[in-house]
Amino acid sequence: MTDTATRAAALLKEHRASIDRLDAILVYTLGERFKHTQAVGKLKATHDLPPSDPAREAEQIERLEDLANRADLDPEFAKKFLNFIIAEVIQHHKRHQT
Repeated sequence: MTDTATRAAALLKEHRASIDRLDAILVYTLGERFKHTQAVGKLKATHDLPPSDPAREAEQIERLEDLANRADLDPEFAKKFLNFIIAEVIQHHKRHQT
């Protein structure tokens, strides 16, 4: 292997290690987030509140788009990602209400 290829392989290994760490952070962060949203769902069910809050969801999407822009992340991707998470949270909340 050439010196350049060796350096490239080392850089690739470093990038992949960082990606693996970030994937773990994402999974644990989502796990923590869902713990809180499940608590919200139980609270809503206990007090007979609706499982979704469109005003809050719209605020969160706007906030996430702003964060995405500041983080140099495609805001459309961020919006799709948050909508996916919100849909899952609403399903959890609906399960608590039945």
